[in-house]
Amino acid sequence: MAGHSKWANIQHRKGRQDAARSKLFSKFSKEITVAAKMGDPDPDKNPRLRLAIKEAKSQSMPKDNIERAIKKAIGGDGDAYEEIRYEGYGPNGVAVIVEAMTDNRNRTASNVRSTFTKHGGNLGETGSVGFMFERKGEVVYPAEVGDADTVMMAAIEAGAEDVESSEEGHVIWCADTDLNEVSTALEAELGESDSTKLVWKPSTTTELDLEAMQKLMKLVDALEDDDDVQRVTTNFEASDEVMAAL
Repeated sequence: MAGHSKWANIQHRKGRQDAARSKLFSKFSKEITVAAKMGDPDPDKNPRLRLAIKEAKSQSMPKDNIERAIKKAIGGDGDAYEEIRYEGYGPNGVAVIVEAMTDNRNRTASNVRSTFTKHGGNLGETGSVGFMFERKGEVVYPAEVGDADTVMMAAIEAGAEDVESSEEGHVIWCADTDLNEVSTALEAELGESDSTKLVWKPSTTTELDLEAMQKLMKLVDALEDDDDVQRVTTNFEASDEVMAAL
């Protein structure tokens, strides 16, 4: 399985830990509020809001929290957040994309730059690593939803581009602009997904050994601890042995 999928699995396990849960919910709330502010507060009429709510639910965010985040947008409460993408290199030349929502661009830029520097990386210009990734829609289903052929047929019918099936589950890829339609069609055929979101999919990867992987994880953890940072994507690849030793 490709590196980005393994990293998603690490994030998924981390997200299940109580210590990370409140911070994760806070990030989801911010995304939901911004999505509701930018479009219609009705998720049926706002694809971005619908996807934000779906992803929050996949991580067991309480319904009350979701409704509160939408009400905040309807009431005009909350800060005006700006979406910013930072790009740079981590240890061993791994490409890193950091997506942030901030009400203070200078603060966030300073913190992100400092975190890269402290952990053996360096922040680059916009576009410095973006060419190594493609913006894609990603829909994840558990293995028990069906065999590879069943999921492949459902994905083709839904208009998806590719499917990666393994013992761990099925990852379905589509064009970023098609995610709402594809995920809705898949839901009708296969039921609720484990995860549905827009991601940066690496088109080239960097192989890491255990020591380099541990250094990278320290950088990513530090970045994710920043309240302004919504998500971090890297293009690492590592063997199953390295992943098991983490």
